[in-house]
Amino acid sequence: MSEPKVTMTDPLTVAFITMHGAYDRTPHGLGMLYAWIMQHALHPHGMPTAVYLTAPSDDPEQNVWELWAPVAGEVADAMPDTSGIGVKHVEAQMVATVMHKGPYEDIPPTYEMLGRWIAECGFVPDGPPMERYYSDPAEVSPEEYLTEVLMPVRKV
Repeated sequence: MSEPKVTMTDPLTVAFITMHGAYDRTPHGLGMLYAWIMQHALHPHGMPTAVYLTAPSDDPEQNVWELWAPVAGEVADAMPDTSGIGVKHVEAQMVATVMHKGPYEDIPPTYEMLGRWIAECGFVPDGPPMERYYSDPAEVSPEEYLTEVLMPVRKV
């Protein structure tokens, strides 16, 4: 795990899809996003991200999150189409961030540590948590997964 830090994200244009249910649907959702990007002659640019809109639930059907795939160039916002995929612009934001190495199921302690660090540094959460994925599970073992945990913050 890297040392936490506070930084500003870059503004992004993303293709996005809202997901519901068990988090193990993420690879399917990302596959849909990248296929849609190719079908619309857009160009992926950057790492995919999950934005967790609800806290994890004991009932997976209560989970709601968005998947983002950044795209390059000037692309207009578009409401989700019949596939559930749209395009939007995401403004830059201040985030606390830390890199997690290892399986996704081992990530909760990273969130706990980042939450304590945020409070100790005089910040409070200011938006839904995000995970940016730097590893392709088809190419590396779970022990080698690199996932950046990002929490939007503001100073108190």
